Amino acid sequence: MSILGDILKEKRNEINKLKTDFTLNSFRDSVFFDSPVRSLRNSLLHGDRLGIIAEIKKSSPSKGLLKKDFDHIKIATVYMENEIDAISILTDKNFFKGDINFLQDIARFKTVSLLRKDFIIDVYQIFEAKANGADAVLLIAEVLSINQICELTSAAKECGLEVLLEIHSKLQIDKIDFTMNNLIGINNRNLETFDVSLGTSIELAEIIPDDVVLVSESGINTVNDVKDILRTKLSAVLVGEHFMCSENIGTSVRELKKWCRYES
Repeated sequence: MSILGDILKEKRNEINKLKTDFTLNSFRDSVFFDSPVRSLRNSLLHGDRLGIIAEIKKSSPSKGLLKKDFDHIKIATVYMENEIDAISILTDKNFFKGDINFLQDIARFKTVSLLRKDFIIDVYQIFEAKANGADAVLLIAEVLSINQICELTSAAKECGLEVLLEIHSKLQIDKIDFTMNNLIGINNRNLETFDVSLGTSIELAEIIPDDVVLVSESGINTVNDVKDILRTKLSAVLVGEHFMCSENIGTSVRELKKWCRYES
């Protein structure tokens, strides 16, 4: 079985436990559930530069532990102090060493939109995200059917959440109703092999409708990577490992913001 297959198998076990511990209505009791959300889509649109989603990611299946002195609150604080546009928070425990509590902790003092990044395949995970302070959720088209994408997107909207729908090949294009999902992430990492190619974003951006906001995800580490993206109609980047592996995250954020400026 592939890494992705292993992840989805474990995720189904987690969801079964979630359903024994909670009902959908019980999530509504959270202090966060009825609080207003910050629009992820709107936060990424700038006239002078690419939008930036900065990720909090402790570990990955391909590279292992990324940051030894990991402290999600300190990292989030640095991101917010440097006026990042949004924060992506890995909440998968078994493969990425994340935690849903990371999201809740950061939601208590957030000044930007928070994206729950996980392998979401059930409505319960959508409600759980809202109950823990998310403003948006990631859906991965590769692991979902057309009907599941529609169902989970509708559930997110019911909760007041936005959806970042992720694709990584042309094969997922036909699954998408771009009138419903107008915020699309293009993952440069193949989820089966974990190989990374920035060409994925560049190629797919050309065949997606112009009114869709596009985010390039993964493999963005250098000024030349950003220059390649600036030549496309992509609106934003999602950067995680570059920051997690940096000796000074604040300096790296400020540097990336300079790289992301459009030429006048």
